[in-house]
Amino acid sequence: MALTREEREEFLAEPHVAALAVEAGGGRAPLTVPIWYQYAPGDDLWILTGLDSRKHRLISAAGRFSLLVDRVEPTLRYVSVEGPVVDTTPFTVEQLREIAARYVPAEKLDSYVDWALKNHGEQVIIRMRPERWVTADLGSL
Repeated sequence: MALTREEREEFLAEPHVAALAVEAGGGRAPLTVPIWYQYAPGDDLWILTGLDSRKHRLISAAGRFSLLVDRVEPTLRYVSVEGPVVDTTPFTVEQLREIAARYVPAEKLDSYVDWALKNHGEQVIIRMRPERWVTADLGSL
């Protein structure tokens, strides 16, 4: 059964690791990689990625990307969202902390942020406006 707008937005706002997909061109399949993301119902969603990363280059060229999040408990549920890039900006340490706080335990957040600043190089925030949704909750199969 498809999710309502409220259900899909609430599910997407949960801290799932997403599968990001973007057109790779040149006769290749889309690039599909796991990624952390940030989303609040009704807003644009955003990801953080390396300025020189293949993801950033492909997203810039395509002008859009998609994310898929899913779970298997307590019910089998997924949300796939696709949309255009609406903004790309240099990241801030505050944004790094915000997105990391969704995935990293609070007691490890400071050390993770320090590690990321030293090891990930220059990063950018890419904002996407959710435009197309595919959703389902298949219940407890």
